[in-house]
Amino acid sequence: QVQLVESEGGLVQPGGSLRLSCAASGSISGPNEMGWYRQPPGKQRELVASITNTGRTNYADSVKGRFTISRDNAKNTVYLQMNSLKPEDTAVYYCHLHSMRLAIVYWAKGTLVTVSS
Repeated sequence: QVQLVESEGGLVQPGGSLRLSCAASGSISGPNEMGWYRQPPGKQRELVASITNTGRTNYADSVKGRFTISRDNAKNTVYLQMNSLKPEDTAVYYCHLHSMRLAIVYWAKGTLVTVSS
């Protein structure tokens, strides 16, 4: 079983920055992908960014150039640096880990990021 623990989100002013982290513990082996989805109020969950254990990244068009995802494989931890935040980035952010070997996706509880003045 895999557990994911996210850092706290928070309230950020437009144009500000915030860094999220997510640490995975448990049985993690083989190819995998970690990252974040987000769910804005009243909308569906959407992919924000992901990174494989080999370092391949994928970003939603809406965050390209503003968000950067990275990971420390030794710590099984993924980071999301969010810059130039906009009110439309307000959402609950969910860390995930996709075990490609087991074809299972694990989810963290989610953390609220609010971008507002």
